[in-house]
Amino acid sequence: MTDNRNTILAVILSGLVLIAWQYFYNVPQMERQRAQSQTQAELAKPSPQTAPGSTTPQPGSAPSATTPAGQPGAAAPVVSRDAAIAASPRIKIETPRVSGSISLKGARVDDLSLEKFRDTVDPKSPAIVLFSPSNTAHPYYAEFGWVAASGSTARLPDRETVWQQEGSGSLTADKPVTLKWDNGEGLTFRRTIAIDDRYLFTVKDDVTNVGSAPVTLYPFALISRHGTPEVSGYYILHEGLIGYLGEKGLQEHGYKAVAEAPVLGNGGRGFEFNITNGWLGITDKYWAAALLPDTSARLKARFLAEPGAKVRYQADYLQDPQTIAIGGTGTANARLFAGAKEAGVVGINFPLAGHGGYNKQLDLNHFDLLIDWGWFYFITKPMFVLLDYFFHLFGNFGVSILLVTVLIKLLFFPLANKSYASMAKMKSVQPQLAALKERYPDDRQKQQQEMMEIYRKEKINPVAGCLPIALQIPVFFSLYKVLFVTIEMRHAPFYGWIKDLSAPDPTNLFNLFGLLPFDPTHIPVIGFYLALGVWPIIMGITMWFQMKLNPTPPDPTQKMIFDWMPLIFTFMLAGFPAGLVIYWAWNNLLSVLQQSYIMRKNGVKVELFDNIKATFAPKKAVEKT
Repeated sequence: MTDNRNTILAVILSGLVLIAWQYFYNVPQMERQRAQSQTQAELAKPSPQTAPGSTTPQPGSAPSATTPAGQPGAAAPVVSRDAAIAASPRIKIETPRVSGSISLKGARVDDLSLEKFRDTVDPKSPAIVLFSPSNTAHPYYAEFGWVAASGSTARLPDRETVWQQEGSGSLTADKPVTLKWDNGEGLTFRRTIAIDDRYLFTVKDDVTNVGSAPVTLYPFALISRHGTPEVSGYYILHEGLIGYLGEKGLQEHGYKAVAEAPVLGNGGRGFEFNITNGWLGITDKYWAAALLPDTSARLKARFLAEPGAKVRYQADYLQDPQTIAIGGTGTANARLFAGAKEAGVVGINFPLAGHGGYNKQLDLNHFDLLIDWGWFYFITKPMFVLLDYFFHLFGNFGVSILLVTVLIKLLFFPLANKSYASMAKMKSVQPQLAALKERYPDDRQKQQQEMMEIYRKEKINPVAGCLPIALQIPVFFSLYKVLFVTIEMRHAPFYGWIKDLSAPDPTNLFNLFGLLPFDPTHIPVIGFYLALGVWPIIMGITMWFQMKLNPTPPDPTQKMIFDWMPLIFTFMLAGFPAGLVIYWAWNNLLSVLQQSYIMRKNGVKVELFDNIKATFAPKKAVEKT
């Protein structure tokens, strides 16, 4: 009974890992391809017209005199990014972290690159491009302005408006820029744009009315992205539209979900929220653009998908109207985060050990959730904080992983010691268990009764051997999550050939570690399992040592499972991030050392090398022994 119970537990634990891999990796990859093609097809259909009686203006509503610049017009030919940037007058953006420009035509922030981050591990590779102008292959931009009340004929700046810069020079962290436009009918618009030394744009819009009548205007802000971007497709990571919207809480909607959302009154599909104290935007795995309005502002916020030559996804908000009297001035303030989701910049809201970032600096509503810490944030957040702490001490995230693994082992030391002590006692009673089978060869029930009596007398927990694995699983997944979602781990090197801890080991046994000119991982269906690098092999060997340290299971089925488990895990984890494989290998080695110590302490012979020799000895020799 006990042997069967251990076998079942081993199978369940192995199955959980296999199912988790299938759920979090394989299925999302196939689902991603299907969802993207379906989204494109759905949104290619004509959208419904504005609902009758709809009087509230919206950013991105049907083209009219009151339409903000976010609405795309007729399809224009796609041009290169450089050509699109050169086609309009611009103000350069120059800071240590970002570079790009603001288009004076439409006053859009539509050209932005992240100077600290590169496409590949090669520091000379191109910088990551976040924003791109319209008519490029991947338009993505932020826009601010005013919408007139329904029925108004006031001329407002739109996407075709060419603003004038007051003064000269680039936008830097020390020098804001001011833009001006006069509608010729008594309204003068001024926009002051500032940027800090990280990723925060501050936008102040002023409207002066020297006309003949008051005017009512709604401040708006939007982030627009044309075309459905390629996403990672993992269920443990959200990519798409995101926001923390007041009492509605965290709202995460993928591109497909927005495209299939209810039809909105002004056309298109999406979600609407009437809230205060919120923020919203669009997020990728490592980068994001988010609107950060004043926390006291009342907002009509939306996540929107509209059809066109390219599907347009938009996160926007409209504030309460302002009536600007003759001789008066209206003012609207907005903020834009556009950059990398660095934990120290965004913020980590965690007791005692967190990073303030913009979340604390601007008193935002859970802006730290822009980073997808997941449901088990209470594990992933402290895991990252520890890794980051040791990184700042030693300058290497790989070393941090090794040290955090040691701390975790120390944390669970009492529980693990009890487990290993019980396993050591179990090994010491193996002769007694073998004698029971000889004494009661045909009475399985009597064998089990006597076996449980021995366990009770010796104070042995028969399932103790599963405890170390059970404790390791949540740590494994939390570390996997940290390696997967945090940009700090992206392109973080270890030593030797590991240049990126968040990517699989680049070496491969099946092309003789680079001697043969082909990549086995590109083989359909089985390619993922062929990413067998040096570190996965090391991990498999350490796991095999750990199995050989334990007493040989008396049940043949159980023995077969434990014999094959290291090989199965080696192939299964080969395509996982190198940092995770290094953690598992190091943890196995520490477990072997700890278990050997406990066995000696309990007077049990450590037969690791004897068991290894027996594995490779001829079968007849083993039988004679």
